[in-house]
Amino acid sequence: MESYKEEFIHFMIDCKVLKFGDFTTKSGRKTPFFVNTGFYRTGMQLKKLGEYYARAIHEAFGEDFDVLFGPAYKGIPLSVTTSIAMSDMYNADISYCSNRKEAKDHGEQGVLLGSPISDGDRCVIIEDVTTAGTSIRETYPILKAQGDVSVLGLVVSVDRMERGTGDKNALDEIADEFGMKTTAIVTMKEVVECLYNRPYNGTVVIDDERKAAIDAYYEEYGA
Repeated sequence: MESYKEEFIHFMIDCKVLKFGDFTTKSGRKTPFFVNTGFYRTGMQLKKLGEYYARAIHEAFGEDFDVLFGPAYKGIPLSVTTSIAMSDMYNADISYCSNRKEAKDHGEQGVLLGSPISDGDRCVIIEDVTTAGTSIRETYPILKAQGDVSVLGLVVSVDRMERGTGDKNALDEIADEFGMKTTAIVTMKEVVECLYNRPYNGTVVIDDERKAAIDAYYEEYGA
């Protein structure tokens, strides 16, 4: 595993973004682990997060695209901090854009905030995680409604490595359904590899009991 991936996993734990316990995902699945990027709350945390995303995006898509689109609400700060990181790290001047939950009827009207999207623009979508692909199916039509837009792909922080609506990994399913590339900073397989019975700051985050719960989850929902 590349060192930056292990650093990112530890970073998620330090920020209390990656948690283990009993949770329910947006798709209604009961899960023993949860990723909530809403817990990145300081300027330094957001700066580092943008740098991790920028590295994953650069590896998957390079810098030959125009707009980084972050679906409201969590995608808004993700798109902003990552576009800044793309500029700082790769000298790539990428615009950011997000949608509003409700269209604005005064001032800067419309459903979008940030950069406008025009015919011919190439977009990459940035999200926190994707479980069953619910969010992307809401986001994709918003982008395509803006004109002749090319949606190149989707980047998330963690690939949960579970089924979408069928038998495939949710990210693979999205790639096939929408004809786009999908990638993640890390996968849950890498998270388990990094943390299982390996102390971090004096604590074993994934012990045998938690590993058994994760394994049971994947027996039911794994791709």
